[in-house]
Amino acid sequence: MADISNDITSTIGRRIRSERDLRGWSLGELADRSAVSKAMLSAMERGMTSPTAALLVRVASAFGMTLSTLIARAEMQGGGVSRKDEQPVWRDPATGYVRRHLSPASQMPLELIRVSLPAGAKVSFPAASYAFIKQQIWLIGGRLDFTEGDVVHKLEPGDCLALGAPSDCIFHAPGPEAAEYLVALARG
Repeated sequence: MADISNDITSTIGRRIRSERDLRGWSLGELADRSAVSKAMLSAMERGMTSPTAALLVRVASAFGMTLSTLIARAEMQGGGVSRKDEQPVWRDPATGYVRRHLSPASQMPLELIRVSLPAGAKVSFPAASYAFIKQQIWLIGGRLDFTEGDVVHKLEPGDCLALGAPSDCIFHAPGPEAAEYLVALARG
């Protein structure tokens, strides 16, 4: 897999700026709506920092979109086929979480994302990140403890979980190997 993380950091930053400009928002307004500091947003827009998943979720939610949509808009140019070498791959610098956007850019309300979560790693997403989507998780390999609100789902390879109403969620790969899973997102 080609490492395009520096390119993605820059393209995500440009997309954040573009989305902010489309709405006529100042940096301060986006900071207020996303609860991300103006300094961090400015660094993200200039491609000077590789933001964490948690920060990107807050920014995407402020725009009324999913993390997947934000990254897809940043990286994908359209067309019916999403070639493996051209699929956006993003790595969370805080956890090592690796996310590959599989779906080609389209108006279809479905997105497929492949995730690798290192053994022992945890990634948390607030309920707001699920406000615009329905989601299913299919575990390919490893183990995944998925906390949805107050419920913990212990997934084994081959298990598929349909998420309920939006709630705070935690993805945890208890080990001993990474959790490899497919996320199917339906917008609307």
